[in-house]
Amino acid sequence: MNLLASEGVDEMVDGARHIRPHWRGVLGGLSMLSDSLAARQRRLDQAFDDEGVRSILPGTHIDDEADGVWRCDPIPLPISAMEFAELEAGLAQRATLMGALLDDLYGRQDVLARGLLPPALVFNNPGFLRACHLSSPTFHPRLNFYAADLIRTGDGRWHVLSDRTSGAAGAGLARENRRILARVLPEMFRAVQIRPLRPFFDLWQDSLTQAAPLDRPHPTVALLTPGPGSPQWLEHMFLSRELSCHLVEGGDLTVRGGVVYLKMLTGLHRIDVILRRLEGRMIDPLELSSGSLLGVPGLMDAIRAGTVRVVNDPGSGLAEAPALAAFLPALCDELLGERLRLPSVETVWLGDPEARARVLGDTARWLIRSATDGLGQPKPVSDLDPDARARLLEDIARRPVDYAAMAAVSPSLAPCAKGAELVPQAIVLRMFLVRNAGVWQAMPGGLARHLEPGQLTGQLPARGISKDVWVLAEGSEHIVGPAPQPQTRLPIRRTFGELPSRTADNMFWLGRYIERLESAARLTRAIILRLGRNIPMPREHMELQLLEACLAASHLNAPERQEAGAPLAVAIAASIREGGTIARLLGHVGRLTELVRDRLTGEMYASFTHMLRAAADEATNSGGNLDALAHTMASIQRFSTVVAGLAAENMVRGGSWLFLDMGRRVERAALTCDHLGVVLDQPEARWELGLRLALEICDSAITYRSRYFTTLQPGPVLDLVIADDSNPRAVAFQLTTLGGLLGHIGDGGDDRLKLQAESLLRMAQAIVSDLLAEEEHAESLQAVPPRLAALAEGVRALSDLLFRRYFALLPMPRAVGVEQEDETPGLGQGVGRQPALRGAA
Repeated sequence: MNLLASEGVDEMVDGARHIRPHWRGVLGGLSMLSDSLAARQRRLDQAFDDEGVRSILPGTHIDDEADGVWRCDPIPLPISAMEFAELEAGLAQRATLMGALLDDLYGRQDVLARGLLPPALVFNNPGFLRACHLSSPTFHPRLNFYAADLIRTGDGRWHVLSDRTSGAAGAGLARENRRILARVLPEMFRAVQIRPLRPFFDLWQDSLTQAAPLDRPHPTVALLTPGPGSPQWLEHMFLSRELSCHLVEGGDLTVRGGVVYLKMLTGLHRIDVILRRLEGRMIDPLELSSGSLLGVPGLMDAIRAGTVRVVNDPGSGLAEAPALAAFLPALCDELLGERLRLPSVETVWLGDPEARARVLGDTARWLIRSATDGLGQPKPVSDLDPDARARLLEDIARRPVDYAAMAAVSPSLAPCAKGAELVPQAIVLRMFLVRNAGVWQAMPGGLARHLEPGQLTGQLPARGISKDVWVLAEGSEHIVGPAPQPQTRLPIRRTFGELPSRTADNMFWLGRYIERLESAARLTRAIILRLGRNIPMPREHMELQLLEACLAASHLNAPERQEAGAPLAVAIAASIREGGTIARLLGHVGRLTELVRDRLTGEMYASFTHMLRAAADEATNSGGNLDALAHTMASIQRFSTVVAGLAAENMVRGGSWLFLDMGRRVERAALTCDHLGVVLDQPEARWELGLRLALEICDSAITYRSRYFTTLQPGPVLDLVIADDSNPRAVAFQLTTLGGLLGHIGDGGDDRLKLQAESLLRMAQAIVSDLLAEEEHAESLQAVPPRLAALAEGVRALSDLLFRRYFALLPMPRAVGVEQEDETPGLGQGVGRQPALRGAA
C-alpha cells in the first residue's frame, strides 16, 4: 500500500470545486506576476543557491532536478486566522501536557505508579536518560520549545503525526523561506495580509534570557550544534543569528568548577543558557554516551548545580515515543483535567493484546513503527515481501512491547509549482511553539513540506521541497511580542577578542589558504604565459625553471610533475583536476568558507561562493588549453582580490576580520621569503634575471620603473620587495601589519607576540640595510637567500605561537635562561611546528 497514492482532502478546492476563501488572495497574487511562474521558480532556486543551501565545494556534484536539493515552492500554504487559533490552542495544550509528563517521569513517576503508562515505554526507551532523573531544578520547566508534525486527514481535521520535544529542526528554515520568498515574489505579499514571523523569534529570544540563572543580569546564550557535518548546520546558523546567540560546538565549551565557559580569544566567558541542537544522550560523554565526541564533559554536573540551563532538557526526547500517542487522551484527563483538543493520528501500542489482535487482523489498515523511536519510518505490512513480512510478524510476536501501529491515512493535497503548471502534492505541516512567561505561543506560520515515499516521519530530509506557511491576518489582530523588561544600561563594547577560538582558528586558516591559492595561481599563470610563446628562448627556459622551483619551495607544485616527470604543461593541467594542487586549495577555501559563514554577511557569502564556483567551473572546463588555464588563474587571482576588498570594506575591525587578515599576512610573508630566496639564489651572471622575477612575483615592476626607470640594481629591488613597508607586496608590509594586528587583540599587557613580529621586521630590514652598506654586492647578495629562509622559518614559528596562544589556549613557552623579549622567533621556543597545510582547520 502506497500511503501517498491515496486521494486526500484538497487544501485549495472544496468539495464543490470552489476555491477556498483563504486561497483567493494567493491566487490573485499569482495573477499579478509580471513574468511566468516558471521564471519566478528559477529566480527562487537561484536565490537559495546564492544563500548557500547547496554545497559550494568545488568538484561536488549537485543534482539540479526538482527534488535534488532542499528547495522552496513559490506557492505558499495559507491558513486562516480562525484555523490557526484552533491549532495554536490545541498545540499549546499538548506542549503543556508533554511538559507535565516529562516532569513526572523524571521526578516522582506517579503516572507509572498509577498504571497510566506502561513502564516498557519509559525504561525501554533510549530517550530516557537516567542521569537526568531529578537533575533539573523544580522551578525550571523541562520543555521550553515544542514542535509537532500535522497532516489533515480525510475528515478535514488536522491530526498530530509526531510530537517533537527534543529540539525540532525547521524554524530557521521557515524564516529563510519567508525572507527569500518576499524578495523574489513581492507581488504576492502585497496581495495578501499575513502575520509576520519576527515577533515569534523575539519571544523565543526573550524566553531563553528568562531561563538563565536568577543571579545573571546579562545572561549569555549559546546554540550547541554538532557542527558543519550536521544536515541541520545551515539552520543552526540561521537560528543563532535570529536569536542573537553564540553558535558553538562541544569543543568550544569547557566546564570548570561546575560552571560552563566558552573558550574565547581573551579567555573563558561564562555561558548561562544552552539552546540544544545536539541529541540529548550525546551532550556529556562522562555521564551519558561515553563514545560521544560532540558533547561537553561535565555538562550534566553543571545542569544539576543550576549554573547553566539547557533548553530543552537533555532527556526531553523521551516524549517523542510514537506509542505515547495511544495514552495521551487519558494522560491529558489525569494530568491537566482537560479533554485532548488536538488528536493524534490513530495509534495503538502492540504491547496491549487487544490492540495487537486488532492490528494483526487487518494489517492493510495499519502502518507498523517502533514504539519508542520517533525518528523511525512506519512500515506498511502489506507492501513487504513475504520474507520481510514474516520476519516483522515474528518480531512482533516475540517483542510486542517494542512496536506501535498507526492508522494509514490520506494526507491533504496542496498545489505545487511545476514549470508553468500547478500539480497537487501530499503535504505535512510542522508548527513551532515557545514557552514565554509560562504561556505557550505558536509561530504564526511554519514549515510545510511535500511528502515523498519514506519521508512521512522522522528528521527533516536533506532533500525535498518545502512551503512557506502563511497565517492570514485580520484587521483587529495585535502582534504579540515579549513583555518589556527593566534593563540596566549596557556598557559600550568595542573589543577585538570577543570571538570563539575555533572561529578565530578557521578565519586564520581561511586567510592563509586564500593567500596560498592566490600565490599558486600567480606563479602558475606566469609559467603558462611563457609556455604559450612559440619558441621559448634560453632565458625563458631559465625563468620557467625558477618559477617551477618557487612552486616546489612552497609545496605548491603538482605531485604529477614530481612523481612521473610529466611535462610542465601537462602537470599544470593536472593541478586543476580533482586531486591536483589548485583543486585541493580550492576545496580547502570552500570548506573553510562554509565553516565561517555564520561570520559573513549574506552579500559577502554570495560573492565568495559565486567567484569560487566560477573559478572551479573554469578549471573543470579548461580541458588543458593553455589560454583557458591562464584565464582560470586570472579568475582565481580576482577572487583573492575581491575577498580582500570585501573584508576591508564590509567587516568590522573585530576578531573575525583581524584573524582573516592575520592569516593572509603570515602566509604572504612566508611565501614571499620562499620565492625571493629561490630567484635570488643565482650566480652573478643571472642577477638581472633573478631581480626581474623578484619584481614580477611581488607585482612591483611598475612601481620600480616609476622610481628607478629601467636600471636594475640589487639594493633598490630588495628594498622595494623586502623592506618597503608602504608596498603591500613587500615582506616588511606584512610584518608591520601583523604587529599592528597583534597589538589590537588585547592581551592584558602581554605583548610578546607583537614583540616577536617587530623582531622579525627588524630582521627583514637588516637584510636590505646590510646589503646597501656594502660597496660590493656580490657577497652580500649571496647571503640574502639563507637569511630569507631563516626569516620564513621565523614567520612560521610565529604562526605556531599564534596557534598555541589563541586557538589551543595553551601557556606561552619560555626558553630556560633566556629573556622572553630577546628571543629570536623560531629558536629555543620548544613549539611543535604546525603543518604548512591543514585539512579543515
